[in-house]
Amino acid sequence: MKTMVIYNAVLVDSKISHPGTIVAVNGKIRAVLLGHCKTAKEALKTASAVLSESELNQKPEFLDANGLTLMPSFIDMHAHFRYPGQTEKEDLDSGLRAAAAGGFGTLVLMPNTKPVISDKESAKKVMAEANEKHLARIFQTISITKNFEGSDTSELEKLTAKEFPVVSEDGRDVGSASVMLDGMGKAGERNIIVSCHCEDLSLAADAKPYRQRALDFMKKYNIPAGKVNAKTPDVPNSVNFEIDGNLTTANNLLALAEDTATMRNIEIAKLAGCHVHICHCSTKNSMDAVRRAKAAIRAKETPQSFDCTVEVTPHHLGLVGTDAPNIRALVNPPLRSEDDRRAIIEALRDGTVDCIATDHAPHTQEDKAAGSPGFTGLETAFAVCNTVLCKKEDFSLSKLSELMSDNPAKLLKIESGKFEENYDANFVLVNPDEEWTVKPAKFFSKGKSTPLEDKKLIGKVHATIFNGEVVYGKF
Repeated sequence: MKTMVIYNAVLVDSKISHPGTIVAVNGKIRAVLLGHCKTAKEALKTASAVLSESELNQKPEFLDANGLTLMPSFIDMHAHFRYPGQTEKEDLDSGLRAAAAGGFGTLVLMPNTKPVISDKESAKKVMAEANEKHLARIFQTISITKNFEGSDTSELEKLTAKEFPVVSEDGRDVGSASVMLDGMGKAGERNIIVSCHCEDLSLAADAKPYRQRALDFMKKYNIPAGKVNAKTPDVPNSVNFEIDGNLTTANNLLALAEDTATMRNIEIAKLAGCHVHICHCSTKNSMDAVRRAKAAIRAKETPQSFDCTVEVTPHHLGLVGTDAPNIRALVNPPLRSEDDRRAIIEALRDGTVDCIATDHAPHTQEDKAAGSPGFTGLETAFAVCNTVLCKKEDFSLSKLSELMSDNPAKLLKIESGKFEENYDANFVLVNPDEEWTVKPAKFFSKGKSTPLEDKKLIGKVHATIFNGEVVYGKF
């Protein structure tokens, strides 16, 4: 039996923002005790009211939070660990340690691995390996179609929502509307969420040559790709025009690809009676489509079994990608315009957005230089969101906890993400006012590519507790 008492903390979750003490027994919250408690002696007196004599005799562990903020650990609905098959980019150890360092206690992993995770046995194997490390809880998604081939959805018939709450074709979309309807129908019958990377495949293919042309110019003139703050050589304005012009054309096509696929997938989900979850929404048009779908649900104009939720990423909240250097920081979907960024923030403010997910996408430096899209994000997510939303946009820390912990827990139907009796003792200790500079070389993740390199952020993770044990940092 393990008893933990965390005292001298400011407790913040989606509902609470108050000094207090947390008592946890065997990885579950026993009690949430509000009020100042600054010493171990005071904490013992307070905890005695909720602990049995035998529990007290086994010498509970008392952790002094030193006045810092204790929150439920974060829950990521969308991350890539590249396992199995791409361990040069990430493996379970590096990914889980990066998650712990970022304050995450639960993660949903995407299936675009090598080979693609397309069957329940492969997914169960990854989850078992990950969960044996006792650093975070993992839900491994299974692809909607076998091997991303776009036709066979039969494996979905073998799944249960409790074990596999989410399926996804992430990294691409299901090209055939008919096949997507079939897959969403099967998922809907089983109350499984279909997490959609919304991107029309034909428009994405049209965008690819423009990106490649820009990369070819960058390689020719020794302009590093994937490292936006690197010192670049002086080149003729015509070269910069070619690079950024081609990337702008690609990004415009990819915006259209996102918007058309978002609208398509919502309409298919309505007919299928499915819960569709829109991944990494990045444009105003796509967010407006989600807003309309949610309004129709509230007005009871859609099938009762239809639901629509949406996530956004920290990098789309914090960065604009219409000009150099950020336009050259390749990611799918691309970094967008300031108008799109503002639309996402307002959608967070008005409740359209359900959660913030990292889309953690580690790559080697060689792959980034060759144009692989995606950023490492687990270890900077809280700081980016706290800096942009809480420090600049007047969001409360409780609202951020709702978006990063409580809401995703509700989507996954797990007893986690808030301070409530019998919920998971998964916590993160943060200083929301501490400024720090992003140094990717210090990341636990193998992926060191981020456009945030050398940027100053506000909000620092000091320690992470998973299942009642400190797995990162110290008190």
